[in-house]
Amino acid sequence: MIENNKLTNLWRYLLIVTVNGVLLGYTACTFAAGAVDSIRIKDLGRMQGWRDNAIVGYGVVTGLAGTGDSSTNKATRQALANVYSQFNLTVAPEQVQSRNVAVVLVTAALPTFSHEGDTLDITVTSAGDARSLVGGSLLMTPLKAANGKVYALAQGPLSVGGYRYDANGNVVQKNHPTVGSVPGGAIVEVGVDAQVLSARQDVTFLLAEPDYTTATRIADAINARLGAGLAHARDASGVTIQVPETQRADLTNYLTRIENVSVVPDRRAKVVINERTGTVVSGGDVRISKVAISHGDLKIAISTQNTASQPLFIGSAGPGVRTEIVSNTRVDVEEQNGPGFVGPNNNTVADLVQTLARMKTNTRDIISILRAVKAAGALHAELVVQ
Repeated sequence: MIENNKLTNLWRYLLIVTVNGVLLGYTACTFAAGAVDSIRIKDLGRMQGWRDNAIVGYGVVTGLAGTGDSSTNKATRQALANVYSQFNLTVAPEQVQSRNVAVVLVTAALPTFSHEGDTLDITVTSAGDARSLVGGSLLMTPLKAANGKVYALAQGPLSVGGYRYDANGNVVQKNHPTVGSVPGGAIVEVGVDAQVLSARQDVTFLLAEPDYTTATRIADAINARLGAGLAHARDASGVTIQVPETQRADLTNYLTRIENVSVVPDRRAKVVINERTGTVVSGGDVRISKVAISHGDLKIAISTQNTASQPLFIGSAGPGVRTEIVSNTRVDVEEQNGPGFVGPNNNTVADLVQTLARMKTNTRDIISILRAVKAAGALHAELVVQ
């Protein structure tokens, strides 16, 4: 239990998430700023030179139960003929008629500091007209980078999170059966290293979210921890750090000390709105200027009921008597009861959304209100509409 007289520089954080008009969560906590706000530098970005490398390959999946590419797919027939030729078996592409084979594209990400013998997860996608890859096995496929060099070899049985079965015009399908994966299905043949140290004998730390204030704070924190003048903010996205000559032989230990320096990052006020799912996410300390909101809900429903009026005569009716269609129209007007005026007192998005939720305002209306408040210039945050 933290005593009140020991709390300094208090900050309040709230998280509001509404989905389909239902308030899912509302949390308000008060902490000491030094215990919560300090974040390690390694959690705010990465060193320049660290990157994943995309590799891709073209291969063949075999063992399908009649769900592979059709015989009209020339690429499949040529690919299978090429496979046969590797084993001194000459088969013309026109003679390949199997539906148990499919041509696929194989993709993977080669991470930094990969070494020979490391395994990678691969994704296999159908490149032809195969109906399903369930039960298939990928033949050895070389994976190339953008420079055309082979960095890994992929092979193995596919794991497909779906299925497709059809017979007599009936189709049963779950998820996407033409996409599969092979965990650890690729073996690295050529390793890659990250060139972190530049020719100027310095390293650059790149922020995941560029911000001038955060970059300056990182530079100041590193200078206070490792020595004055070593780091300076290059721009909003990067901090350049000099590597002393005595530390170049043990660069790993030097970078470890840099990564574990703690700073208090600055953050930009944002309100994220997803109109497709009806989700509103906002930091509770996002400020709103004093604003009055008048919100009303008028619902009009028009329904028409058609009935047939039949003649009630017994026997034959007169020449002018016939069946008549009668339409009865009903208009229902429903207006929301209760107050429609909202005047937030604490001037935060959290308080405004909580007030609207208490008035049983649905999420769609809350989104419209927030957009109107932003248009009025009263919402001091970036409004992100997804």
